[in-house]
Amino acid sequence: MINVTVWYEALEEKGELRPEFIDPGMPEEFRAKMAGFLEKSSAGVAKAYPNGLLKTLSEHLSKNDDMNVTYTTLYDPEYGLPDELLDKTDVLVWWGHMAHHAVPDELAFKVVARVQRGMGFVALHSAHLSKPFRYLLGTSGNLKWREVDFTRVYNLCPTHPIAKGVPEYFELEQEEVYCEGFDIPKPDDLIFANWYRGGELFRSGATWTRGNGKIFYFQPGHETFPSYHNPIIIRIIENAIRWTAPVLWKEKLESPMIEKSPEELLK
Repeated sequence: MINVTVWYEALEEKGELRPEFIDPGMPEEFRAKMAGFLEKSSAGVAKAYPNGLLKTLSEHLSKNDDMNVTYTTLYDPEYGLPDELLDKTDVLVWWGHMAHHAVPDELAFKVVARVQRGMGFVALHSAHLSKPFRYLLGTSGNLKWREVDFTRVYNLCPTHPIAKGVPEYFELEQEEVYCEGFDIPKPDDLIFANWYRGGELFRSGATWTRGNGKIFYFQPGHETFPSYHNPIIIRIIENAIRWTAPVLWKEKLESPMIEKSPEELLK
């Protein structure tokens, strides 16, 4: 059984800008604009996902007999990820957008350490700017973007376990446009790439390894578009969870001194 924790920022869904989630450097006039944006965005999320964006994804994942799914948000105690939950998580699925700064560095580094020990990490859509993703990869995660376009997602690595059961390509009538340059380190495997009608290209599905842990980034999943109702996207995320699930745990992250060399032990 894979213990899956689905972590969701939920800011746009709730439409509530709590004081503790506001970037201290945000100008006062921008705060008012942001409040209006959140109100509009909340209505859009509710229309596309009456049960909630990541709640919908969690419900899909819970149908798998090999997954035990816990749904949590930034609004929950301890930013949705207390030690007792993180410590039993095999794969952490992360979706964040407008409140990356609200996640404390201490929590982000706990996630990094657990990934290095063996936990899987699946970063979805705008989690490319989340602290855990950036700290794990060591790059900014910056990219270019625009609002919406028709998207064709190409399967570049059909033999990879994450691509199991996925066609040569599939199409999304609406998805936010992310495009190159995408500031990420060279992937271990580049599995999916997006083409947009406007001509942009994007490395939309990629993997990395950090310590004993495996990482997968996947782009589709804008909060007001129905990507998490798409069975192909759900299959990819399910495959990613199984692929990133721990193979071997490190009990500690340490550099111990060797008391005796192997040859001495053989004497």
